[in-house]
Amino acid sequence: MAMTARQRARTSKGIQAGIFAGAVIALALVIDWPTVRSAFFAFEKLDGIFPEIITVGLKNTIFYTVISFAFGLVLGLVLALMKMASFAPYRWIATGYIEFFRGIPGLLVFLAFGVGVPTAFPGVVWPTWVVVMVSLGMISAAYIAETLRAGLQAVPKGQYEAARSLGMPGWRAMVTIVIPQAFKIVMPPLTNEFILVTKDTSLIFVLGLTLADYELTKFGRDGIMQFSAGITPLVLAGAMYLIITLPLSQLARKFESRSARAKR
Repeated sequence: MAMTARQRARTSKGIQAGIFAGAVIALALVIDWPTVRSAFFAFEKLDGIFPEIITVGLKNTIFYTVISFAFGLVLGLVLALMKMASFAPYRWIATGYIEFFRGIPGLLVFLAFGVGVPTAFPGVVWPTWVVVMVSLGMISAAYIAETLRAGLQAVPKGQYEAARSLGMPGWRAMVTIVIPQAFKIVMPPLTNEFILVTKDTSLIFVLGLTLADYELTKFGRDGIMQFSAGITPLVLAGAMYLIITLPLSQLARKFESRSARAKR
């Protein structure tokens, strides 16, 4: 007797689940669990890393993320408006900036501002937080600009024209009518960009840092040499990042669901 489509689908799922379970069991049997335990999860040896990894590392990571994203958001909005401008040189400048900063590694940008600025301008030494804010902010601005441009173009032109027909100046119509709606549209990708900025704060390790400037990854890297706990300090740092990023991922999904419902 031939199986129905539902029975075939159910059988296929059962076979796939069996293969997946077999692979997991086989992997579990070949792993050297005592070595994994001592190399990845020796948290009892990390007493010396607390509470600084939280009071300094986690706090600095959040601080660097917020100021960098704020800088990038403002600059990205300016770039988005420039790219939509009728004056061609504005579009050329914005396009050149976006293509440049999306095309080079973030590590080079950190080195340019952290090492290049003091070299080019002797006596000028930026605080670490300024280097991070400018470096990460300029990189994120390139991506945010394209996101915001898409959002601005998604707002119906009729709303801008209606505001203008009521006598509202162009700049005011843009600030009070168009830009707020554009931000609502692009909230999911902006949240994802915030998560990327959070992770990119780890690039700060290329700068000469004092303990007060450390972020999570720097604590993890130094912890490998300070404690005989394998890469457990990095595992701990990764868990700290997840404390920040998982709620943001959940928030992005809620924004996406709300946006999908609004389109129906």
